[in-house]
Amino acid sequence: MSIIDQSGTFNLGDHKVRRLGYGAMQLAGPGVFGPPRDHDAALAVLREAVASGVNHIDTSDFYGPHITNQIIREALHPYRDDLVIVTKVGARRGTDGSWIPAFSRDELIQAVQDNLRNLSLDVLDVVNLRIMFDVHGPAEGSIEAPLTVLADLQRQGLIRHVGLSNATPKQVAQGRGITEIICVQNQYNLAHRNDDRLIDDLARYGTAYVPFFPLGGFTPLQSSTLSNVAARLSATPMQVALAWLLRRAPNILLIPGTASLGHLRENLAAAGLALPDDAVEELNHMADIAA
Repeated sequence: MSIIDQSGTFNLGDHKVRRLGYGAMQLAGPGVFGPPRDHDAALAVLREAVASGVNHIDTSDFYGPHITNQIIREALHPYRDDLVIVTKVGARRGTDGSWIPAFSRDELIQAVQDNLRNLSLDVLDVVNLRIMFDVHGPAEGSIEAPLTVLADLQRQGLIRHVGLSNATPKQVAQGRGITEIICVQNQYNLAHRNDDRLIDDLARYGTAYVPFFPLGGFTPLQSSTLSNVAARLSATPMQVALAWLLRRAPNILLIPGTASLGHLRENLAAAGLALPDDAVEELNHMADIAA
């Protein structure tokens, strides 16, 4: 058994994936815009991730834009049969790197076509609708129109499964009335736990929850508690944060991202990190401290 097998598995649509996957966002340039600093290193990270057992990769054609998907294709195509590539639509990039909502029917259709072309696929395994009523976090608003477009593309055979990103519980409920929602991808970590109730609700439905920014993303968490636990366990703070998420709920799928082979290996090693109960209890209080 490889170390990543210790993370366990969960169903993502009609595929069983290992709960520790890989997020490709950091393969683009600074600010997720433009080409990577080291193209060969980006290829090496992807190839080692898959060789190590990762079979769930998260991406989007608006990373770069286009560049991340093109790197995935160069590194991994033709893809292994058990590899699930999850992408996102609903945004586009300005010439200055800004993030712009792209919710119209034409924009969504174009985004799906761009993903298909740049990944060199005939059908996308999973497409998440990135909800952009607020760029910085979930905000209420009807998703009926854009999600109906994705449901139509699903019926046409261009998309196998549909998920949501940056979604509120009300939007998840609305989405379920339009098509099956197989995953929800929101910000969630030790200190930002607004989705605690949503995670448990999704678990009852057998729906995957995919947290991003496990250490805070563009503004990393600064926590003496996390650092102290990591030091006691001879682990890195990222490994502890990932191990806590794996323990938090069985439907949580992780997609830590990196452009470094060293960091990739550290992240994958989190699958084998067993957190003692006292450490979990200590870490659970981080949300109270952050609040």
